[in-house]
Amino acid sequence: MDYDPETEIVVTIGATEALTAIMMTFFNQGDEIIVPTPSYALYFPIIQLTKSKVVSINTSMTDFVLTPESLEQSLKEHPKAKVIILNYPTNPTGREYSADNLQKIAEIIRKHHLYVISDEIYSELVYGMPHTSIARYIPERTLVVNGLSKSHAMTGYRVGYVAGPAELVKWILEMHAFMVTAPSNPAQAAAVEALENGADDPLESRKIYQRRRDYLVKSLNEMGLETVESDGAFYMFVKIPAQYGQDDQAFAWDLASKGKVAGIPGNSFGEGGKRYIRFSYAASDETLKEAMKRVKEFMAKEIK
Repeated sequence: MDYDPETEIVVTIGATEALTAIMMTFFNQGDEIIVPTPSYALYFPIIQLTKSKVVSINTSMTDFVLTPESLEQSLKEHPKAKVIILNYPTNPTGREYSADNLQKIAEIIRKHHLYVISDEIYSELVYGMPHTSIARYIPERTLVVNGLSKSHAMTGYRVGYVAGPAELVKWILEMHAFMVTAPSNPAQAAAVEALENGADDPLESRKIYQRRRDYLVKSLNEMGLETVESDGAFYMFVKIPAQYGQDDQAFAWDLASKGKVAGIPGNSFGEGGKRYIRFSYAASDETLKEAMKRVKEFMAKEIK
């Protein structure tokens, strides 16, 4: 992807501010915004702040990936939808989108005159397949959100960016300036160093995360817990034990209070996340081993 840094990129305080600036710029009261779920929990309160409406597409029945068919069906029911928010690899599932699937989705988006907010913050952390941006197919309708937090472990520096068509980006730049003025100079200097001299750093991180993913999958499966196939990011989406029914909130609370292991209830990520819990493996090997030990002890003691 090629963008003019003078007119097609806004440097933001992390991807979070990028998302907020975009939504506050373009979303109006009553607008319908399509969000495949489960998806990053922050989207929902920002949409609520703009007084827009979430149109949720539950992807739990399609292997946690949006399909062209489900998007077409949603647009039949909501023909005035304005924007779709895509996030891949996805938080919380780690699922990635193939180039073929994205191309088909892009054709539908172009046909229905939708715009896309494509949150690709985990694009450097993909296992076993190349990452493809939907902006390759519909650059004129896509706003790409990314940053340095995940790729270069620079979460606290808060450097992200929006890239897209100049006629859209100019308005985001104004909202961004009203909200925060600009990211700090030291953070931007660190980001320049990462991009110019650390372009290959994510390759090593990717190997480490993949090894940790494989360890969690093996450990959790041996306990009888079903895991969603994770293609990227650093999250493990796990189906809760049958005795909890759909109450992932109760399971997460019990695991935290009795097992001393923290996870995020799947319903926090929308309708498609119910009956699951999200674990993060952005932690040391020692911490993950201790966590699996505690989960195993919890399962043996509490799960009938």
